Amino acid sequence: MSPLPELPETPASSALSAATRRSILLLSFATFASMAVQRLCDAMLPELARVFDTSLAQAAHVISFFAVIYGLSQLIYGPIGDRLGKYRIVSVATLCCSLGCVLSVLSPSLVWLVWARVLTALAAAAIIPLGMAWVGDHVSYEERQFTLARVGVGTTMGIVGGQLMGGLFTDTVGWRWAFVFMALLFGVVGVLLIRDQRRQPPRPTTPADLIQAPDRMLASYLEQVRMIVTAPWSRIVLTVAVIEGAAGFGVLAMWASHLYHTLDLSLSAAGATVAMFGVGGVFYMMLAKRLIPLLGEAGLTRVGVVLMGACALVVAWGEWWWLAPPSCLVGGFGFFMFHNTMQANATQMSPAARGTGVSLFAASLFLGQSVGVVLAASLVAALGSAWVIVLGGAVLVAEGFYFARALSRREDLVKTFLA
Repeated sequence: MSPLPELPETPASSALSAATRRSILLLSFATFASMAVQRLCDAMLPELARVFDTSLAQAAHVISFFAVIYGLSQLIYGPIGDRLGKYRIVSVATLCCSLGCVLSVLSPSLVWLVWARVLTALAAAAIIPLGMAWVGDHVSYEERQFTLARVGVGTTMGIVGGQLMGGLFTDTVGWRWAFVFMALLFGVVGVLLIRDQRRQPPRPTTPADLIQAPDRMLASYLEQVRMIVTAPWSRIVLTVAVIEGAAGFGVLAMWASHLYHTLDLSLSAAGATVAMFGVGGVFYMMLAKRLIPLLGEAGLTRVGVVLMGACALVVAWGEWWWLAPPSCLVGGFGFFMFHNTMQANATQMSPAARGTGVSLFAASLFLGQSVGVVLAASLVAALGSAWVIVLGGAVLVAEGFYFARALSRREDLVKTFLA
């Protein structure tokens, strides 16, 4: 079994060019919008269930269906990005998201809204993973985790914005206006990305670009996927991503509804409270350059999941509303210590097919989220929302300690596979 050929890594440099920094800033705006539109419906769920006269589990389809399509689409965008240019695909996808949000505004029924969310997910799926892969192509591994943290500011602020806007618009002018805002945001960012992409140097032609037969293109892609999923370390990263998506992002969708029902908060207040989870992530991104060398990847993972698990307990069983915001803040800080470490490892699973590798990671993460949302919404009726949140936190703690231990064996697993 011969491994995929390794592409030479970008030379280590602490100084990024002005053009690269500009592109990273625009990617941050795009990832903000992509994550915001994912979390936009979290705080809306009770209102959507009321407006469309359905159960919370049925209303949650606007989240779970989004996550399913988002995850499956990663399998398409990886090879497309590797072949046609990652930045170009992100630019076009951002504009397409604007159209999906317009369709959401016009939804006359829950079924229509679900399908509009599906179309939005189909486009949004390209933005975060191909943005990460683009960074992997242009930044050395020594600087990559910190640079991904900078791009991740957009992602984590998207969690803040999505949760906050979903609750605020729903409580004031109506849930449809949240999608109006997102349509405008995607449109503006998409235009800026396309203008920036046109200023970038032409993408060099590679031998893979000369393959014309569809069967050979498919065979090449399947070979890339096979080499990634058969590598022991890649299997660990992808499996952990599935569980992280289910126990982390999936269960997180229930937090706002839990606070709304148990602490009698308004949807705006519940959404704003859970938005502190994203603020915690932003604080981590600001401190990442110091924490990464101080704790190392294993240390970041262990400390991160412990913080997340402890805060899940407070959110689930806290009897006073004022405990929830700082708990969400600290929980988000801890979660992104773990998640950012996962992202850095995902970019290095296959440098020769980084777009495909990162897309497989994102597919695993969001397929896990889709399962997690459906399972959590179903378990709320049987166990109660508090126990569902506690269970999600416990799973993350166990998973984090497993991954931290696996990190110590990473080099041995890679060398054995390549031998």
